[in-house]
Amino acid sequence: MKYSVFSIFILFLCNACNIESNPNLNKKGEDKLEKHEVFQGLADISYMDTVYVPIYSDIYSKSKDTRFLLTATLSIRNTSLTDSMYLKVIDYYDTDGKLVRHYIDGDLLLKPMQSIDYVIEEKDEVGGTGANFILVWGAKSDKIKPVFQGVMISIAGQQGISFITEGVSISQR
Repeated sequence: MKYSVFSIFILFLCNACNIESNPNLNKKGEDKLEKHEVFQGLADISYMDTVYVPIYSDIYSKSKDTRFLLTATLSIRNTSLTDSMYLKVIDYYDTDGKLVRHYIDGDLLLKPMQSIDYVIEEKDEVGGTGANFILVWGAKSDKIKPVFQGVMISIAGQQGISFITEGVSISQR
C-alpha cells in the first residue's frame, strides 16, 4: 500500500512540473487581461489586417553552436486618440513555424491610446532564433495605425544587448 501511494505522489509531482503555465495569468493566478475587455464575435469590424512580428528568444553568439538567451516583449499599441481596435488572434510560433502558444480566446478590445504587452521570458527557449507572433486585428475603419513591436533585451555580466523589430502587414481584408 505504501508503495502505490508513493508512486501516485511521484506521478502527480512529475505531471505538475510539466503543466505549461497560462501566459495570461500573473504569479498569483489572476488574469492579467482583466483590465482589457474580451468579447466573443464582433460584427461591426469593417477593416481587418494580419501582422507578422519577428521575435528572437535567442540569437547566435560567437558561433552557430552558442546562443545568447533574450527576454522578448511583444508590444501592441493603439495610437488612435479616438478609435478602439480589436485583437482577434495573438499567436506565438517557433522557428519551424509550429504554433507554440495561443494567447487570447475571443476579441480583445484596446481603447484609444491603450497598450498591451506579452513577455517571452529569457529562460523560455521554445521559440528560437526565428520565432514570431501572428496578430489579427480589426477596427471600424482603416484610419487606425497601431504599432506592433518586438523588444528584445538581455544582460550578461557587464554586457547588455537590446534591439527592436517592427510588425509587418502580411494581408489586409
